[in-house]
Order: sequence, then C-alpha cells, then structure tokens
Amino acid sequence: MSNQAQPHPYFQGHSPRIFAHRGLHTHHPENTRGAFQAALDAGAAYIETDVVGSRDGVAMVCHDVDLGRIAGMTGRVADFTSEALGRIDLGGGQTFLSLADALREFPTARFNIDVKDELAITGTVDAIRQASAEHRVLVSSFSARRRRATVAQLPGVATSTAASEFFRAWLQALVGLTPRMAGFHAVQIPERYGWLRVVTPAIVRRFHRAGVEVHVWTVNNPADMRRLVALGVDGIVTDRCDLASGALGGTTHSVQ
Repeated sequence: MSNQAQPHPYFQGHSPRIFAHRGLHTHHPENTRGAFQAALDAGAAYIETDVVGSRDGVAMVCHDVDLGRIAGMTGRVADFTSEALGRIDLGGGQTFLSLADALREFPTARFNIDVKDELAITGTVDAIRQASAEHRVLVSSFSARRRRATVAQLPGVATSTAASEFFRAWLQALVGLTPRMAGFHAVQIPERYGWLRVVTPAIVRRFHRAGVEVHVWTVNNPADMRRLVALGVDGIVTDRCDLASGALGGTTHSVQ
C-alpha cells in the first residue's frame, strides 16, 4: 500500500486497483466505446488505454500505430484524419474513438493513458485540458522523452515511469536502496521480464517507501491476482476486469 500522506486525486479510493486493460474486450473490440462501457459495467473504476496521433493531430484511442491487426487494413493511424478513422468499423459496429470523446463520454472513469507516438502528444494534452480531466488521468509512455514532453504541459497530472526510468529505480531497490521517485506516482510493470523476476515483496516495500504505488500488468489469472495483492501490489492491469472484481473484492482496503 502506498505511503503517500496526501495521495493524488487519481489514487483516492480503494486498493487494490483494477485497471481494465484496453477496456473489457471479451465481446467488443479493444479500446472502443463498447469495451470501455463493458469494463465500467463490470465494476472497473480505471481504464488502461493507449493513444496514437491522427493525420490532423488528434489523439486517437488505439494501441497500434498501424491498422493491420486492429482494422485489417494497410497503412498507419497517422495516414488518416480523425474523421476518417471514426468511420472505420473495427467490428460489431465499433469505431475508433478520440481521447477527447472518451473523456467526455465516460466522465466518471479514471484513465491510464499510454502515449504511443510523438504525434499524439499535443492531442493528448489538448483533450485532457478541454475535459478538465487532470485529476482523473495518469499519463505515461514507454518512451521517457514522450512521457516528459506530455506531462510537462499538464502540471500536477499523475504519471508513472517509462521503461528506462523504471529500470534505474528498480536497480536502486534491488540493492536495498529507497528509489528516487520524485515526480512519479506509480510504477507499472510486468511481474517478470523473461527469466528475471521484477516484482518481489522487498521490491514492493522499497517502492512504497519511496511513496509510489506498484501496478502489475497484464494479469488475467485470478489466482495470480490474489497472489500479487498478497505481496503488497496496489493495482492489477488485466484483460479480465470482470474476473478481477470477483477475485479481489474480498481483499479491497482503503488507501491511506
């Protein structure tokens, strides 16, 4: 459990947190209105999602920078305007959604946003500002440069480490030091990188001592969810928020 005396508004509430990874996409395509609504209906308060920039600079909710896997089309998201992307059927009548639309249409949801490319930075900032959503978003990126460029324009927004930033902090924790985490609110990591065990009780304790939460992705087995929470993990990023709600309901505790 995080030891922050005054948690960011994004983290007020209860832990362990359940992050619906790209929504709940058992019956709807990932990162769509249907998947987000299904996640909220299943009890998730947090939606993990991704943004990619369109040709006209709009941050579009999408994991991939190209259209092959998600739309069965050649080309990249950046080749199309936001209006054109909004007409593409991703399955079941679901279409691409802009971040601005997602924040407006799901005003009670808290979003965990991964900025996937440079073209999405300005659009992400604009969408969050227009929705006055700084208190209910966490912004991050695999790229430290993209993360810094985005959060620099959103003073006070919650953020988690990029991969390189986490690795430096993890090495400090690994040798028994309290990681230097100024400016961060969470680390969001897999339990393992290949053969390397990343998440251990000692590592979790040292990040908590540094005042940040530990969220683990992507965990779909209820037994693994319960095991990680027993280690002290604050949040589970999962494709199956419906299963997580049942598996973790009895372990919920209030964040101090």
